[in-house]
Amino acid sequence: MSKLPAQEPARRALLKRTAALSVLAMTGIAGFTMPTVAFAAAMTKEQRDKMTPDDIIASFKQGNMRFREGKMQQHDYVAQKQASQHGQFPAAVILSCIDSRAPAEILLDVGIGETFNARVAGNIQNDDILGSMEFACAVAGAKVVLVMGHTACGAVKGAIDNAELGNLTGLLNKIKPAIDKTVYSGERSGKNDAFVDAVAKTNVAMTIDDIRKNSPVLKKLEEEGKIKIVGSMYHLVGGEVEFLS
Repeated sequence: MSKLPAQEPARRALLKRTAALSVLAMTGIAGFTMPTVAFAAAMTKEQRDKMTPDDIIASFKQGNMRFREGKMQQHDYVAQKQASQHGQFPAAVILSCIDSRAPAEILLDVGIGETFNARVAGNIQNDDILGSMEFACAVAGAKVVLVMGHTACGAVKGAIDNAELGNLTGLLNKIKPAIDKTVYSGERSGKNDAFVDAVAKTNVAMTIDDIRKNSPVLKKLEEEGKIKIVGSMYHLVGGEVEFLS
């Protein structure tokens, strides 16, 4: 396992990261760079509870920057697995697409025990996913609900092109309302990559609206300031996770 700066334990380094993120959230310092450390221990309840929703979002942004720059943390996944086997204290729940090119944990450079993750084609919400999110936030203490769409989404393209295939047909029907609500002056077809991406972005916003509408539990937590529900788009070209709200 890699040594930490000044021989500090990984857990202490993580606490320092949390403190730095709090400063970043308050001051908005440009060019802030997270130190590269090795994470051997899983996130603890104390560490998670000290973080605000804004801290967590800032941490994700920094993690994505490390991903794009090829400077990801040296995660000891075996140690994280062992440290989390008796309990978990994730900071966020992420709803993303099943696309094999968009694994949220890697894109945001987080380790075992840091996030709950739900994946479904087109990153849509349904009753089962909402129930899972309610558990993650109201029971387990997660403070951020992140909906992550991505560019060149096959599910969105399929919805635009009226694709039909077994149960997939019903899933794509849930994306179709985003097509009509997307303001776009160019060619409105699945052959137009820019239009597909515009619909994917609208779909993220509509999924967030649906979460608030269909989950009084999450809506109340958000109104009380205990959680934040935010959207993002992962750009396959370049690797940026663009936060939308």
